[in-house]
Amino acid sequence: MSVFALLLLLSPQESPPGVVFDATTRARILQHSPLPALPPDPTNRVADDNDASRLGWALFYDKRLSKDGSIACATCHDPAHAFTDGRAVSRGLADGQRNTPTLYNTAWQRWYFWDGRADSLWAQALDPLEDPLEMGGSRASILGVVASDELLRANYERVFGTLQTKGTEDLDRAFANVGKSIAAFERKLVSRESAFDRFARALRENDAAAQSAYPLAARRGLALFVGRADCRLCHSGPLFSDGEFHDIGVPSRGDATRPEPMRRSAIALLLKNPFRAAGAFSDAPTGRRALELGTLAETSDLYGQVKTPSLRNVARTAPYMHAGQFETLEQVLRFYSTREGALAPGHHGETILKPLNFTPEETADLLAFLNTLTDESLTETLKRAPPRSALTR
Repeated sequence: MSVFALLLLLSPQESPPGVVFDATTRARILQHSPLPALPPDPTNRVADDNDASRLGWALFYDKRLSKDGSIACATCHDPAHAFTDGRAVSRGLADGQRNTPTLYNTAWQRWYFWDGRADSLWAQALDPLEDPLEMGGSRASILGVVASDELLRANYERVFGTLQTKGTEDLDRAFANVGKSIAAFERKLVSRESAFDRFARALRENDAAAQSAYPLAARRGLALFVGRADCRLCHSGPLFSDGEFHDIGVPSRGDATRPEPMRRSAIALLLKNPFRAAGAFSDAPTGRRALELGTLAETSDLYGQVKTPSLRNVARTAPYMHAGQFETLEQVLRFYSTREGALAPGHHGETILKPLNFTPEETADLLAFLNTLTDESLTETLKRAPPRSALTR
């Protein structure tokens, strides 16, 4: 290493004008970017197969998979709303009970749904297809759509071989393949180039000119996020989520005064799900992901716990929380600031959450920062159904 390079490493890092980032703050900021490489999914052998993704792309936007032909995956996961639906709770064939999470960066997650009752992206994709409140289809009817559509069938058989639907096991395996194709498409929904990411890159590279493009209010909000507010304890890493489950006492909809079972009841559902990582339709039923299921237990500390959502694109995914309890980010910040309306914690609710007492200026700064997590770089072609010509080779 040259003396010049060594001096650069040892010299104090320059902070943006008006905001002093000490070494600790700077290190914390850089933990949130960049997003790492797409992780493999051994439970889905076609996770990164382009033909599977093309099939999943078509299925994701196909309303024929629903019971009455009116609902597609994209109905609730609308690209115009960052792959959410803008509702407090989802509405498919009927009103649901949970807020629709974004599909951005789901490939990095370990557990799926607010309660974690699925352990792979492809298993998650299957649940809404048959849920009577969502799409209300059946395995037979969904596979009937694939079998009767010449292009869908040709794409399916290019990836998985002859479509077999004669017996229960054939139906289940083919249904699993539908989920694996949709997951292959959803793995392409990646958000990694927000204004914050560009700022973090500039900070890492000591590029003062590039840093200057980042709003001063957002810098103050960022310093607060990783500093006094300690939001990073749960909203950690490049996903701005630890991927785990917490009971934060968020007020319920209606007149409930206690947290819902959530993660505790979800474990039983996961362990009996035939499409779990350790199940017969997984492509790695004895792999590392499958072995994690053996560590799960329905303990009392899981009561009321919900998964930490990612904050990427959070400005576009209102309403917020697992049942859409808050309409705006301002309301979310007020809840953390005052803890007003928080439910009494469950058996082991989060005890680190105390009123943060944000000033109006601090709230505005945090909002400015959260708005810089929006990313508009996803290719437009994935935000709409593929043309039929895209399914031919």
